[in-house]
Amino acid sequence: MATSNINQLLMRNIDGLSATRPLLVNIEDHGFITQYLNHYSKASIDSYHTNYAQYKAYQQLNNAKISAHFCVEYIAKHKHDMAIIHFPKSKAEFAFTLAMLANSMTEDATIVIVGENKGGVKSADKLGTDYLDYCNKADAARHCLMYIAKFKASLPSFDLQSFYKYYSIQVQDKTLKIAALPGVFSQNSLDIGTEVLLENLPEVINGKVLDFGCGAGVIAAYIGTVHPTTQLTLVDVSALALHSAQTTLSLNQLSGEYIASNSLSDVKNSYDFVISNPPFHQGVKTHYAATEQFLSEIKQNLSSKGSITVVANSFLKYLPIMEKAIGDTKTLIIKKGFAVYQCYLNTKK
Repeated sequence: MATSNINQLLMRNIDGLSATRPLLVNIEDHGFITQYLNHYSKASIDSYHTNYAQYKAYQQLNNAKISAHFCVEYIAKHKHDMAIIHFPKSKAEFAFTLAMLANSMTEDATIVIVGENKGGVKSADKLGTDYLDYCNKADAARHCLMYIAKFKASLPSFDLQSFYKYYSIQVQDKTLKIAALPGVFSQNSLDIGTEVLLENLPEVINGKVLDFGCGAGVIAAYIGTVHPTTQLTLVDVSALALHSAQTTLSLNQLSGEYIASNSLSDVKNSYDFVISNPPFHQGVKTHYAATEQFLSEIKQNLSSKGSITVVANSFLKYLPIMEKAIGDTKTLIIKKGFAVYQCYLNTKK
């Protein structure tokens, strides 16, 4: 895999990244780990990931010097003298990350913040004022920036619940309560695509239902409310999304199974209904691969007469992928720039 611009920036500054117990926060490997340990052979690395795919990649390094963690809230067993943080795509998630890490660092710990210019990293110094004594630009290269910072002393303990955003939505005649952490899709309101999807679901939904790319759990919460006998399974690559979805379902007196998965990597069962507003953005760049992989492979997770209903921006060419991989696919509606596609297995057109 080609080395990312962010990791190239880190590697050219590696002589200034000395630490005994560094913490890497949502940093992709791309060869950085090997180079870091070549420079600092006595270091013991912890990596914290909100992205399951990144977490599994670190696990597969199979290096005793690295401990990888996938969770909504990182709590250090041993305090860290350095954190290298990938500036997140959500500015609110940056504050969440700083607040969470403050009590896991030594008093004199160095905080390194890296990110792409297009991803908003230029605002790191302003956004970090509540948590950081200083945040100084250290280097710029490959359309990326690096800052060196230090935490303020005596910051309050992290309170996960204080970062939740709560709101209500009205769909048809149902009112749902939604909870979402920073960086989770649909954090502030019901998005148009999901709204169009929920208006065009199958009239009868029963049995096992899979909400793929569940985000804050809006789709599963609606289906569970309208069709209370369904068995809900929610899948996402994000730890923040899965925690949000679980909170959303709980608020609506619902329960489900929650699976962290890189596309369908950890989805083993078959489902009668798959309903999805699949993701197509990753970071600051448009990224279709995960959804295309999902559509190409989902047939193996459909029951004999199962169905899949997805919504997508109408310019995305998902219909031919579904036709080839699953079967005859209908376009139910094109509305507000979104298309809803549906395919039933083993049924006549």
